[in-house]
Amino acid sequence: MQVQAFFDPRTFTLSYVVYDPATRDAVAIDPVLDYEPIGSSTSTESIDRLGDFVREHGLRLWWSLETHAHADHLSGSALLRRRFDARVAIGAAITEVQRTFKSVLALDHLATDGRQFDRLVAEGDVIEAGSLRVQVIATPGHTPACVTYRIDDALFTGDLLFMDDYGTGRCDFPSGSAERMFDSVQKLYALPDATRVFPGHDYLPGREVRWETTIGAEKDHNPQLSARTTREEFVRARNARDATLPAPKLLFQSVQINVDGGRMPPADAAGRRYLSVPINLFRAADELGEPR
Repeated sequence: MQVQAFFDPRTFTLSYVVYDPATRDAVAIDPVLDYEPIGSSTSTESIDRLGDFVREHGLRLWWSLETHAHADHLSGSALLRRRFDARVAIGAAITEVQRTFKSVLALDHLATDGRQFDRLVAEGDVIEAGSLRVQVIATPGHTPACVTYRIDDALFTGDLLFMDDYGTGRCDFPSGSAERMFDSVQKLYALPDATRVFPGHDYLPGREVRWETTIGAEKDHNPQLSARTTREEFVRARNARDATLPAPKLLFQSVQINVDGGRMPPADAAGRRYLSVPINLFRAADELGEPR
């Protein structure tokens, strides 16, 4: 089993193609559709790089696996379905996330039963992709729908665990929970120390981009959650840090696309599509809608 990483420096996102070089069977994990908020335009540079790799290596792309509904970049899974007939999977608790954001963002068109995805996965499920077997580990905390995918000796952790010199994902989104994140990480820390870890982002803390570490390294010196960190210490520190963080720049654009399976909003009679961006959702406002 081989892993090819793709880094998007605009959103610090890591996407992966995991493949068997003998059979050419493959899956993609957390693909990116590029979005420029100035002008509100999409482009396919990131998904083209991933797709070019698939074609150049003659791979059969069976699945596009989402670790969660991302709040910082648009998903490229819908394009991979169109280009490669790759089915799309996500954690079954996506329905909870859909219900939350349908209300928050006034997404009247949004179905909240997960039908946008080809498969909703839960703890213990196995996804077959030719010769590849993908095991699902439910790892809520960043969102209630987060899952980690285990393929052979490798974990794809999304926004649960980042590189061992950086930390963990934030927990302040709707239905996020530092307590649940701590418990989720303990599941992974119970695995062999040599188990490889591939995170969903790398934020370049004074070094070049990295995308592979191990459970042993995480347990030894993850600065936010090592094997020595107590549940109470982590929850207190995680919540305190989250209270200082700004909302992700592409929060509203990303979430409403991603909870709908990577689909663009429905077109109006003139063929135009619109994103819903609320004003001052996280700040008190006066009667004119201006921040106090």
